[in-house]
Amino acid sequence: MKSPGRPAATAVACRGLLAALLFGWASLAAAHCRLPILVYHRFAAAAADSMTVRTDRFAAQLDYLAGHGYTVVPLRQAVACLRGEAVALPPKALAITVDDGHRSVYTHMLPLVLRHRIPVTLFIYPSAISNAPYALTWEQLAELRASGLFEVQSHTYWHPNFKQEQRRLTPEQYQALVRMQLEKSRSVIAAHLGTPVDLLAWPFGIHDADLIARAAAAGYRAAFTLDRRSASDTDDPMALPRYLMVDALDLAGFARLLRAGDGP
Repeated sequence: MKSPGRPAATAVACRGLLAALLFGWASLAAAHCRLPILVYHRFAAAAADSMTVRTDRFAAQLDYLAGHGYTVVPLRQAVACLRGEAVALPPKALAITVDDGHRSVYTHMLPLVLRHRIPVTLFIYPSAISNAPYALTWEQLAELRASGLFEVQSHTYWHPNFKQEQRRLTPEQYQALVRMQLEKSRSVIAAHLGTPVDLLAWPFGIHDADLIARAAAAGYRAAFTLDRRSASDTDDPMALPRYLMVDALDLAGFARLLRAGDGP
């Protein structure tokens, strides 16, 4: 049998090279960054409202994560991956956040976080800290941060409803309010805790293109909504979705949420 001539051999080689390139591109496309980000608000022995998650329910969720191969990663590591930086996440990764700065983070959540040694990011609005009876104090926040497991980031300065404020104020007043909410929160947290503040949770999940542009200009590198789906590197880093955790979600529902949100 005659060996294939040069044109045939070249064609075979080209087909092999093309197949290798296509396989490589497919592998890269499949290796995108995706993970669920959970957001809690308050914890208590009994749930007085839907936003308060019972402590025993939260404990069962953490036990489930530990027993089913999930890894809670620092939100900052997740952000780096979601922004397309050269940061890999472990299989079955997720991140945990808590909004508002409620005192139950210290009294109810902290012991469970210490038991499981998981990282948590707190999004606080500083106007309430050491002022509102329901809120954490700056001393408690400093203690949480000193544990090495909690990071403290911005939830604006006093948690405004930007849609309502835009209707109520003149354009100039609204712009000034947005600037103050974004900038003062960063500066106050940094002054009290000595920590860089470049992550933002949108109050009520409200955001638009103008707010996103203003947050980026104010120095934030990522911001988070309340859209109920996993975050992906195809999302705008200034509008990353999170799953809102409520007490009505039982352990079976929690497991289904995680399975739906598992990354590659």
